[in-house]
Amino acid sequence: MKLSLFGRLTMALLASMALGLGMTACGGGTIGYMWVLGQQYNQIAGFKIDDYTGNLTTIPSSPFSSGGSVPVSIVVKAGGRYIYVVNQGVGGSQAGNGSGAGVAEYAVGGDGTLTYQATFGTQGFVSQWAQMDSSGTYLYVLDKYHEGPLNSNNVPTANTDGLGGITVFASDPNTGRLSLVTNSQTQNNGVNTLYWLVGQTPFMMKAVGSCLFTVNSYDQTISPYSVGSGGQLVTVATGTQPVSTVYKNTVATSINGSGSYLYITDSANNRIFPYTLGSCNPQPVTGGSVPNVTGAVDPTYSLLDNSGKYLYVLNQNNTNTVTPVPNSNISAFTVNQVTGQLAPIAGSPYTVGSGPVCMVEDTSNQYIYVSNYNDGTVTGKVIDPTTGNLSVLTRGSTFNATGHAGCLVLSGAVS
Repeated sequence: MKLSLFGRLTMALLASMALGLGMTACGGGTIGYMWVLGQQYNQIAGFKIDDYTGNLTTIPSSPFSSGGSVPVSIVVKAGGRYIYVVNQGVGGSQAGNGSGAGVAEYAVGGDGTLTYQATFGTQGFVSQWAQMDSSGTYLYVLDKYHEGPLNSNNVPTANTDGLGGITVFASDPNTGRLSLVTNSQTQNNGVNTLYWLVGQTPFMMKAVGSCLFTVNSYDQTISPYSVGSGGQLVTVATGTQPVSTVYKNTVATSINGSGSYLYITDSANNRIFPYTLGSCNPQPVTGGSVPNVTGAVDPTYSLLDNSGKYLYVLNQNNTNTVTPVPNSNISAFTVNQVTGQLAPIAGSPYTVGSGPVCMVEDTSNQYIYVSNYNDGTVTGKVIDPTTGNLSVLTRGSTFNATGHAGCLVLSGAVS
């Protein structure tokens, strides 16, 4: 059958529109982009997310260099135009940073490709984690050790008190470039301090609304802060507090949360500790912590879904990363919308790859993705919005990322 000139033009126009929207005959269009850190080769794997299937396809030119060594954390600026990768570096200590340390900025192209822009140094050593405020204005970077005073050559000296620090950056709305925000609440010889102190051996941080929290492994504590104008952090009056006053042998492995609640996973007791967040002061919910679901061991990360109704917890299920047990999984809980109490979801846990470390939900509230360190993969799951149950993707749920997959982040759009 021959098409008229109008018909041929119409078909060409439709094909062009489909390509522009990332559509294929078998999919429903690209709803976002995902980037996954790879610590083995200092790379970032990039994927497009298919709306209809949740399937991941590799972004052109992926993987990208992480811009340093040992990438440990990645965040996306609101709007999706820029991402920041925290490289811990090799050989860092209380005396200084190792080689390849710094915060690398990337511009995001319309197809999810990353273009390196610049690297920025923090005011501390051995970086651990990063968080960005919801507006995309301020970036907070957590260091295991704050730097010591400057010597006569204006070079930071060794840390002597073992405390960690948070460096605050302002992110330029047009270029994404970072500029240091100094601590106006404390001065040294009349000059603002360049960081905010936290507890000993901090390893993770979470921003929830106008609050920021770190979890510290040395004494198993939470350090809470409220976020003031200009990105300034203000210590909450109650100060640093223990993860639990009931379980003295806690080993906190992650901190996460959203809305009114905060969650800490505890591998020593195989429990999840939920807190309410009035005035940035974490208080245990009525009833306290809950045990993990049967068959789930060694919780290492948690995620409150976008609806706030379900909490998902990653479980390593083993402590030996050389010969890992191949049944790492996700346990699932419903969240009582009034009390914040957790109840296990029948059907969980759900199998993922080996050695899971991080988890994200896509912005259309359909899919959850898990990065698996040991096998360098990403596992995708479909969310049942009615029950919270997770199921496999329709066209395969495992995708190769890059060696020793670390944390991951996604953007629903690039504007």
